[in-house]
Amino acid sequence: MKKTGIVCTIGPGSLSEDMLARLRAAGMTMARLNGSHADLDWHRRAIALIRKVLPEVPILLDIPGRKIRTTLLAHEPVFEIGEVIVLTTETGHDGSAKVPVNYPDLHGDLQPGHTILADDGTLRFTVVEVRGRDIHARAETAGQLKSRKGINVPFVKLNTPQVTPRDHQMIGFAKETGVDFIGLSFVESAAHVRAIREIIADSSPLIVAKVENQGGMDNVDEIVAATDAIMVDRGDLSVETSLFDVALRQKRIINAARSHGRPVIVATEMLHTMITNPFPTKAEVSDITNAVLDGCAATMLSGETAVGAFPEEAVRTMREVADAAELYVQERLDGEAMPLGETVPEVVSQTIPMMCRALPITKIVAITRSGFAARMIASHRPRQPILAVSDDANAARSFNLIAGTIGIFSEKRFPRDSADHVLMVLELLWRRGLIVAGDQVLIVGLSYPTKNTRMNSIQIHSVADLVTTFGWH
Repeated sequence: MKKTGIVCTIGPGSLSEDMLARLRAAGMTMARLNGSHADLDWHRRAIALIRKVLPEVPILLDIPGRKIRTTLLAHEPVFEIGEVIVLTTETGHDGSAKVPVNYPDLHGDLQPGHTILADDGTLRFTVVEVRGRDIHARAETAGQLKSRKGINVPFVKLNTPQVTPRDHQMIGFAKETGVDFIGLSFVESAAHVRAIREIIADSSPLIVAKVENQGGMDNVDEIVAATDAIMVDRGDLSVETSLFDVALRQKRIINAARSHGRPVIVATEMLHTMITNPFPTKAEVSDITNAVLDGCAATMLSGETAVGAFPEEAVRTMREVADAAELYVQERLDGEAMPLGETVPEVVSQTIPMMCRALPITKIVAITRSGFAARMIASHRPRQPILAVSDDANAARSFNLIAGTIGIFSEKRFPRDSADHVLMVLELLWRRGLIVAGDQVLIVGLSYPTKNTRMNSIQIHSVADLVTTFGWH
């Protein structure tokens, strides 16, 4: 059982039955689709293929949201330092004379002297003049501005709407196709998360809030409390704030998320050199290791698996590095004690890892409709795998994002007036081969629920005794 998940971006280089199966075998635990690229028909086909080949793997669809990008260009301009290029908010240009962007009011937010960054900060421009809808910008770096590349204007307050018409379209598409998570870009407040949740108007898809700028950092605690999961998108975060302390911001975001039991995905350039090379750099290995040590639930591959030449090798490399880091984390946790909390769920979730160290527990079974129990237990990084069982199919699939957790769907509904479902769940796991006679399992869940009651029951059973007692065959 691997605790750290691996999110793989699926693109032209990986969208085939064979490659999807190989990525899964190498260690992929979640498939990601970037809604800023390709059209909805392509994404619909991709989702259908993933569901066909890997029905148990959750799907994350990143929606463009407030992200500013260049549009699809017939001509991608090449420039030297000192040359002036023209960005425009007018549609209909192909890049030969002017490069259009997808935010129609950018010209109104910029003034001479403002800095524009493009392509994760690798290209830098200074605004020299704004004329009508045209932004004349002097190149401070040489390079080429390509289609659908991100545009950042650090420290400039943009008047982009909190929820865009494109957001409404993409959320409708996500609900139609049944994806498990949507990735929400440039989240700056809990209100932004709540606005998206109102549009979803259901329990699925869940929301992954992406903290990518100073506004998000300023309000990270309220964002974490409002969302279902967090992504540390270091590409935009580093250019919107500062490259030199992005690793420290990563630690702060992860600490905030873990305090609320929210899973965290760390993303951007984790194995960037493996897009074109079969082996990583030592810095990349260190980066993955430190993300695991920080307490992330998953690490993410972008271009490495979407368009890279070595997608399977990249996943296998990330898996091996994460495994080594997990072992170190477990050895460190085994030697540490922690103060107990004040509420029943806090004390139960903190006690379970201690019980699992003291007793020969082999697996933890979390019986949870929403995933709360699994998230709280996983935040304390127990050595044993967590089998999280829900009677909600969408929720069960989403549990696979939680560190060290396998989500399992029970077709039989959990009763609200008895604890009979505990035995039912154990028999379900035994019949599926997820627990065996040699296992000693710790079961945590909710019995005889009343309003605001959560995770108030712990049981420990020998599976061999259960098989004998209840005559399972």
